[in-house]
Amino acid sequence: MDAAARAVAEPTRREILSLVRDRERSVTDIADHFDVTRPAISQHLRVLTDADLVHVRNEGTRRFYRARPEGLVELRDWMAGFWTNALHTLAVEVERDEWNRKKTSREQPKP
Repeated sequence: MDAAARAVAEPTRREILSLVRDRERSVTDIADHFDVTRPAISQHLRVLTDADLVHVRNEGTRRFYRARPEGLVELRDWMAGFWTNALHTLAVEVERDEWNRKKTSREQPKP
């Protein structure tokens, strides 16, 4: 999970993941979307590969990359824990507000 978190912390790598999310792309195709050198893109791809977030397929001298969404499962599950707690707290507050509103309306004299 730590490697995946470090990998997606960098904006360029997140953008690369978006590019290869739905289809396989070559290094050249990926690099064409950025204003950095191809070696820099290759370095980003190495980080994503090492974090198991992309799959690499070799075809002759060309390398093709595709996202591995399952590489983000552990990170997603960890982050979901924060949402679950936050949603539970929100539900409690909404229920408390509703209870207070009903209590106040019962206590008010009717004209």
